Amino acid sequence: MGSERQYGWMWLQALELLDEAERLQRRFLRYLGPKDAAVCWEPPVDVHESADGLVVLIALPGVDAEDIEVRLEDGLLSVSALRNVRPAQSGAVIRRMEIPYGRFLRRITLNDATLKIEATQYFNGCLEVRLVRSGHAD
Repeated sequence: MGSERQYGWMWLQALELLDEAERLQRRFLRYLGPKDAAVCWEPPVDVHESADGLVVLIALPGVDAEDIEVRLEDGLLSVSALRNVRPAQSGAVIRRMEIPYGRFLRRITLNDATLKIEATQYFNGCLEVRLVRSGHAD
């Protein structure tokens, strides 16, 4: 195996390890406030940019749409809510729990202070936040 090919493989493996480390980091409990406001997890996010602005997709399976709070202040998009544990059956014993529950908060720093929230919609367990630059708003 040539050295270029070997280093390319090692680079891909390093990137995969970094991705996995980031996923694990988001799973750890975090404390960002008093007892009732303590944050337990962060949902994964995709950000797509176009000439008009951004579309932010946030994975929130099992979160009720009316419980989600979205704020944009000083170039910081914040999304928060509470995902309650819903037992599958009364009296069931939990054998494994991998889906995060509790209060979450996701903050996304935006490098464009002209962005404004155009619309939000919740479908298929994902929240879509459309942000437009103030010059492009209808």
